[in-house]
Amino acid sequence: MNAEPERKFGVVVVGVGRAGSVRIRDLRNPHPSSAFLNLIGFVSRRELGSVEGVPQISLEDALSSQEVEVAYICSENSSHEDYIRQFLNAGKHVLVEYPMTLSWAAARDLWDLAEQKGRVLHEEHVELLMEEFAFLKKEVVGKDLLKGSLLFTAGPLEQERFGFPAFSGISRLTWLVSLFGELSLVSATLEQRKEDQYMKMTVCLETENKRPLTWIEEKAPGLKRNRHLSFHFKSGSLENMPNVGVNKNIFLKDQNIFVQKLLGQFSEKELAAEKKRILHCLWLAEEIQKHCYSKE
Repeated sequence: MNAEPERKFGVVVVGVGRAGSVRIRDLRNPHPSSAFLNLIGFVSRRELGSVEGVPQISLEDALSSQEVEVAYICSENSSHEDYIRQFLNAGKHVLVEYPMTLSWAAARDLWDLAEQKGRVLHEEHVELLMEEFAFLKKEVVGKDLLKGSLLFTAGPLEQERFGFPAFSGISRLTWLVSLFGELSLVSATLEQRKEDQYMKMTVCLETENKRPLTWIEEKAPGLKRNRHLSFHFKSGSLENMPNVGVNKNIFLKDQNIFVQKLLGQFSEKELAAEKKRILHCLWLAEEIQKHCYSKE
């Protein structure tokens, strides 16, 4: 990506919350990947006029504009599917924050649509670009897992906007699948006390070698955002993460990957493997949701 770009892709950012604001910042600053992108405006349901000198444009204009070739979807999870469909149908490339949809079938349909339109559909996975994940990947490689667990705690999230916990927490599932390969679901339970805004989802998974992995998402007011993990191998154990340094520019690293896709620098094999992983995680999330609701 060192060459000076011959052309720039016009970009619109949909949603200017935390992630959208970071995306706008990265697009406005000089980076190798940003050199290929030209930020045209942002779309928001709120009337903001402009943000840091970037103009607000209507969704209709973003969809119909010849200038806009790329949409970054940074809105709440429940709206992703609809936005992706509209922008793909309008012939635009799409980068979307995870989870791309709140259903496996919808994700499969959108991927088919992207292929029909000859457009890039990229689901952001900044959690795979974190220092902690790089450390874990090195730790796990070549080791024989006996059992493992990953507990994530945080404050409450609105399910209407962010989806069922297996979807809103899909980055944890993506870690487990990326570390240990495709997983199957053994059981899943959901404990909720709505009056306390308390939620605990407990998922028992199994690796292809029948090794147990437990994934727990626990959300309540006052709970600190934290990951607790414990992996036991034949050769020893890994309990909790050492401090491996600050995550620098993970959204920018994700943008670099997206631009490489726009420029056709990813092999078909790499793209197919990524799509398979993403669809597997969404399929698991949906199975977990079904399991939890079938017990109510």
